[in-house]
Amino acid sequence: MILVVHLGGSRLKWALADRGAFVAQGVLPNAEIGTLALREWQNLPRPLRAIGVNASGEAARVRTEAQLTRWRLPMEWIVPTARAGGIVNRYADPAALSPARFCSLIGARRRALASEPSACVVVNAGTLITVDALEADGTFPGGIALPGLHAMLRSLADASSGFRAPDGAWRDFPTSNADAAVTGVVAAACGAIDRMRERLRTAERPVRCFVTGGAADALAPHLAAPGEVVDNLVIEGALTLVES
Repeated sequence: MILVVHLGGSRLKWALADRGAFVAQGVLPNAEIGTLALREWQNLPRPLRAIGVNASGEAARVRTEAQLTRWRLPMEWIVPTARAGGIVNRYADPAALSPARFCSLIGARRRALASEPSACVVVNAGTLITVDALEADGTFPGGIALPGLHAMLRSLADASSGFRAPDGAWRDFPTSNADAAVTGVVAAACGAIDRMRERLRTAERPVRCFVTGGAADALAPHLAAPGEVVDNLVIEGALTLVES
């Protein structure tokens, strides 16, 4: 069995997999990483390997590794390369690509190959939002990054006191500052995604969109089909990479 850990900007997600199938999984705030060994992992069988995807930083990495001491198991942290898991990474410095984006691309490629291979856009919507292109042959030509929904809302509130309002909601025609803010930031993110899809579009088939991350459900209803929310796309990609 393989334990996969995804360290995000604010949450840690993990899954224990046996022959590619999840047998246990969980999620918790990064502030609670120190409780993993005594709580969520206390009754888990010892995995053969532990694979890590770090999009958080050094402090979270060290705290996560400490939770593996009960098994005397080293964490194998994924480092992006120029070619792996069925994709070709065209980043100027392949290792500078976020491991989470790298694994998401691999997971999306695996899903695309399971049906009719086509170009797709891979969206990680969390603390920040990344929108990555994946061509039909598995080439990743590049992608963009923008602030996450909460970061954009905070920016509006900092810019104008009128937008320091209670939580709003999406409206086709907002009539309050709170609704205008939420609708605006969601529209901005979806617009960036749609522009990336347009760059990849060909006459043969539509461009699929895979969305993952804590804000995926906020974006998905406002994206054109075909699209799919994949809760554990990063973990799926990490498993695909280590099993290939």
